[in-house]
Amino acid sequence: MILVTGATGNIGTALLKELHARGVGPLRGFTRDIARAAFPEGVEAAEGDLAEPASLASALDGVRSLFLVSRLGPDADVLEAARRAGAEHVVLVSSITAQTHPRLGPAAENLAVERLLKDSGMAWTILRPTQFASNALLWAGPIRDRGTVRAPYADIGLPTIHPADIASVARTALADSRHRGRTYALTGPERVTPRQQVGAIAAALGREVPFAEISRREAHVQMAAVFGAEAADAVLDVTGGDVNEELLTVRDTVAQLTGTPARPFRQWAAEQVGAFR
Repeated sequence: MILVTGATGNIGTALLKELHARGVGPLRGFTRDIARAAFPEGVEAAEGDLAEPASLASALDGVRSLFLVSRLGPDADVLEAARRAGAEHVVLVSSITAQTHPRLGPAAENLAVERLLKDSGMAWTILRPTQFASNALLWAGPIRDRGTVRAPYADIGLPTIHPADIASVARTALADSRHRGRTYALTGPERVTPRQQVGAIAAALGREVPFAEISRREAHVQMAAVFGAEAADAVLDVTGGDVNEELLTVRDTVAQLTGTPARPFRQWAAEQVGAFR
């Protein structure tokens, strides 16, 4: 049995579809809201919340492989619950900042979760993706309202990754034991700047979307109100304030592991255009 947590999220939804389509399983999807789940036929549904590891107990029954996104709950408790239940392998989504910016708080937290998994006694595969294309959904409100998208570091491009490509790599790791004990840095096929991202969304919509660059200070005020000051600083560092070649490198890991080239941001924008209308 493979348990996919976050099964209605950007990665989990795509992962369940890929595993099911390739006959990998049996499969169980874990979600906080089972009423929202629209899993492929034959996929079991389990309801619970990673923030409450006790709710995982029944979902872990018979599970041999677990897909987990880090820092969505008390990871030490989640991993211990999986170990006690007899899970043999965990595919963990961490972050590329664990290797590019380990000094930052969120990156240090991801590294701590990676160490917990490695010390758990279970087999592991660690995925370290760069910036998600789906982060652009933060602009959906102003775009729907035909307002102006405002973002810092307008012309600094990161090799943004489509969440479905993370899912494709996770599917490969879950289906093939040769990927156990491996850590993979994942990126999209090209660097894309905030200005270019907005341009791709505008092209998908078939209309202009105004864009304005703002200062780090302005962006920090907005982000800190949502994420807190430390997290806002970390995000701003890795999106433009403190980038380095390791972060900016475009990697072909997705193509090497899945046999299919990584999807460009413009494809994600076209697929998600309804969110911006």
